[in-house]
Amino acid sequence: MQPAPQVTTKAHAKPQGRRPKRSLFRRRNILLGLGVLAIATGVYWWQAGSAANGDGTGDYMTAAVDRGNIEDSVTAVGNLQPRDYVDVGTQVSGQLRKVHVEIGQQVNQGDLLAEIDPTVYQTRVEADRAQLENLQAQLTQRQAELALAEQQHTRQKNLMAENATSEDAFQSAQKTLRAADAAVKAVNAQIRQTTSTLRGDEANLGYTKIYAPMSGTVVSQNAKQGQTLNANQSAPIVLRIADLSVMTVTTQVSEADVSRLKIGMHAYFTTLGRPERRWRGTLAKINPTPEVVNNVVLYNALYDVENPGGELMTQMTAQTFFVVASADNVLRVPVAAFQQRQPRAPGSAGGPQGGPQQAGPQAGAPPQGGQPPAGANGEQRQRRRDGNAPAGAPPGEGGQRERPRMVQVLKADGTLEERRVMVGVADRVNAEIVSGLNEGDQVVVGRKPSSGQLKAQQQQQQQNMQRMRPPGML
Repeated sequence: MQPAPQVTTKAHAKPQGRRPKRSLFRRRNILLGLGVLAIATGVYWWQAGSAANGDGTGDYMTAAVDRGNIEDSVTAVGNLQPRDYVDVGTQVSGQLRKVHVEIGQQVNQGDLLAEIDPTVYQTRVEADRAQLENLQAQLTQRQAELALAEQQHTRQKNLMAENATSEDAFQSAQKTLRAADAAVKAVNAQIRQTTSTLRGDEANLGYTKIYAPMSGTVVSQNAKQGQTLNANQSAPIVLRIADLSVMTVTTQVSEADVSRLKIGMHAYFTTLGRPERRWRGTLAKINPTPEVVNNVVLYNALYDVENPGGELMTQMTAQTFFVVASADNVLRVPVAAFQQRQPRAPGSAGGPQGGPQQAGPQAGAPPQGGQPPAGANGEQRQRRRDGNAPAGAPPGEGGQRERPRMVQVLKADGTLEERRVMVGVADRVNAEIVSGLNEGDQVVVGRKPSSGQLKAQQQQQQQNMQRMRPPGML
């Protein structure tokens, strides 16, 4: 066996040879990590510099300034009714014997529409006429008695003058004369009464035949042939006649929008069957008394439209638009350009990020590029104002309401520029640009969603689809 000190010396010799290799490997890992970190830092600063120089413009969603029409309107739903119509009823009771017309038939004023059984009223007329003949005979008798009484009174008066008769005979002759005269007057009164009753019964007999009170179209029939009608409490409606050449649109406008309506403003509507066809009219009346439906206060607004072809029918649904203001062939941008205010990118016009912002062009001043404002001198720009602009807008020249707003424009070099524009008529989608922009300018309307946001949206859609699957389906 070898001595112990020599074994110990060999055991310590192996670790001394391995230490330099481990240190070298550790140093290589540290240098590699520092290199990767330097590369990532360089890439980051290169991307930041590219964004500052306008290379990151793909993150913005833009819309081009185009030319078109804008309309600010109040919408409401209504229905159609004929402007002139009449409910034809009956003034007498009885069985509806015959109806001479049908629904949809054209009738003229005075045409026979229906007949009610006249038997009862004919007997009344005949009885009145017989009573009248009886009274006429009584009148003849009373008149003869009156003539005799006058002759007797004259004879007694002459005899009394010669003292050839008694006072009692003379007074009796006077009494007979007065009674005969009263009897004649009584019969005459009965004749007038019977004549009046006869006229009423003849009128009721005439009411058994129902005639058209106006020219038009039979649009509805409430009573059927053979039905018994009772007119003692109310006049039963037999049918309705309407003039369909002019229709009235009755719309219900909420209390939030009724203040924007003005008598005489233009209005139009579309029907469900022909949404591309516009029927136009002028607001004629706003009823002051509202209707409350489910705690919602609604006011009835009415206007008339011509219907020469008869395409409009009763009770049609009318989607109505009351034109508050409109502008034709003007520059317009999406309203999202005002609502979505984007942060200024580094290096964009208006000063460095975090510094003071410079105001855009003043109202009425030409935009950059040396071009005049859109629609200057009235060229290629036609306006039509039918009322007031949206509430809260300051009044402009000529009674028009215009207001300044700020938008961001993406320039050709990729930088963003804030501009002050004058906005005119606006609807829920677009707004009119009076000055500050040119046709074709790209305005920022938002930012594109990031990859993380897109992934989250896709995951949410997948979860929603999984919830909608029936049980047991994969």
